[in-house]
Amino acid sequence: MDNFLSIQNFFLNLFFPKFCLGCQKEGTYLCEDCRATLDICQFNYCLCENNPQTLPPNSIQGKCPKCQDKKLSGLFSALPYKEKQLTKKLIYQFKYQPYLKDLAKTLASLIIEHLILSSKNTNEIWENAVLIPIPLDKKKFKIRGYNQSEELAKELSKILKIPVILDCLIKTKSTNPQMELGKIEREKNLQNAFDLQNCARSDLTQFKKVFLVDDVYTTGSTMQECAKILKQAGAKQVWGICIAREG
Repeated sequence: MDNFLSIQNFFLNLFFPKFCLGCQKEGTYLCEDCRATLDICQFNYCLCENNPQTLPPNSIQGKCPKCQDKKLSGLFSALPYKEKQLTKKLIYQFKYQPYLKDLAKTLASLIIEHLILSSKNTNEIWENAVLIPIPLDKKKFKIRGYNQSEELAKELSKILKIPVILDCLIKTKSTNPQMELGKIEREKNLQNAFDLQNCARSDLTQFKKVFLVDDVYTTGSTMQECAKILKQAGAKQVWGICIAREG
């Protein structure tokens, strides 16, 4: 099987070579030189939308006193979204044409590097945990052919050695693009947009932590809405993992 995959990868690279999205060097989507320019976060921050607070490295909490009302327990984010054009380009190509689905491996590695730098890649954190990707509505899935959050979750699952549950959290209706809306409109846009299926209450209560996986965290409206549903179903803690955080 390993030999077959090696041969398959050889021909894929031969006929469809990868080029760095930063400098166009052939061989990979992100060369080491361009990767070194990215500001991978060495700390974790609370969930406050304005001036989020840096959390102590040894803290097991993901929120400061001001954001305790958030349904999400905390957030792991590898990159600041606005600071580097390369960050935006990596995420854009992961979601839009030409749809570089296998960018998931590169982007997952950036998240893992953040977890290591912030001292969060520990057995204590991942013990009895599960990954659940933010779902994509059927219309967008049909156009793209895959859910980018699901592909990212699969790659993280391989590295972190924790399970990923697919088709548990579903999107029940199409919504307007969040980037075009303000905070209040975002929250209204997502009301009753998510639900659970193929996932009994007992399936969630057996896990100590649920980690929601998405590409970008902006105001947090999407993750907050999903966290609310998962907690109503019995999840004890619901954390977020994303490639980049805006704000």
